[in-house]
Amino acid sequence: MTLAARLDDAWLVVPLFNEATVIEGVVRRARHTFPHVVCVDDASTDDSAARAEAAGAVVVRHPFNLGQGAALQTGMRYVLEATDAAYLVTFDADGQHRVEDAASMVERARAEDLAVVFGSRFLDDRTRPGLLKKLVLKAAVFVTNQQTGMRLTDAHNGLRVLRRDAASALDLRQNRMAHATEIVLQLGRTGLPWAEHPVHVLYTDYSKAKGQSLINSVNILVDTLLK
Repeated sequence: MTLAARLDDAWLVVPLFNEATVIEGVVRRARHTFPHVVCVDDASTDDSAARAEAAGAVVVRHPFNLGQGAALQTGMRYVLEATDAAYLVTFDADGQHRVEDAASMVERARAEDLAVVFGSRFLDDRTRPGLLKKLVLKAAVFVTNQQTGMRLTDAHNGLRVLRRDAASALDLRQNRMAHATEIVLQLGRTGLPWAEHPVHVLYTDYSKAKGQSLINSVNILVDTLLK
C-alpha cells in the first residue's frame, strides 16, 4: 500500500494569509502524501487563494481577516462536517513544516492509538531557531504549561495531528496567537491520549525575509501572557 493511500483518511488544515509566493508549492508537495488539503483563506489581499486552488486544495474563504485561530476552527469544522476523515493535521502555509514529519506523526497516532500528536522542535537539535527566538518560545511554553497543567516542550508549534474525536472537542475562541494555548488547554481537558513527536521546523529565507521569525515569537509570548 502506498503512503498516499494510507494517508487518504488524513486532511491537512492550512490557515492562509498572504502567502501567494509559496502556497502553491507547499500544497503541491503536501498532496503527494496527503491527497486532501483544505486552505482557509483569511481574507488575503494577494492571490493566495487562487494559487492554493491551482495546486489542488479545497479553499474556504473568510470575508474578513479573523486571525489564525479562527482560520483553524473554520478548517477543522469543514473537515468534520464535509468529510469522514479519521485525522486532521494542522499545517502552516509558509513552508516551515515538513510533510514527512506530518506523515510520521499520523503513522504514530495510528500505531499507538493516540488522539493527539504535538510536533516539537525541541526534542532534538535539528531545528536552529536562533538563541533569542528559542528563549522567547521557551518562555511561552513555560507560561502555557503553567496555565494548562500540561507538560509540553513546544506548546506553540503549528504542526499537530488530531484524531477526529480530539478535533471535535475543540471550540477555539482565541483568534490571535493565544489560540495555541487554548488548543493545549482544551485538548488537555479531554483526557485523551497524547504524545509529542520530534519535528524539524525550517526557518526559510522566505520567512526570514518577511520578518516573521522573532516577531511571531514575541507575539506568541505576549498573547500567551494576556490570555
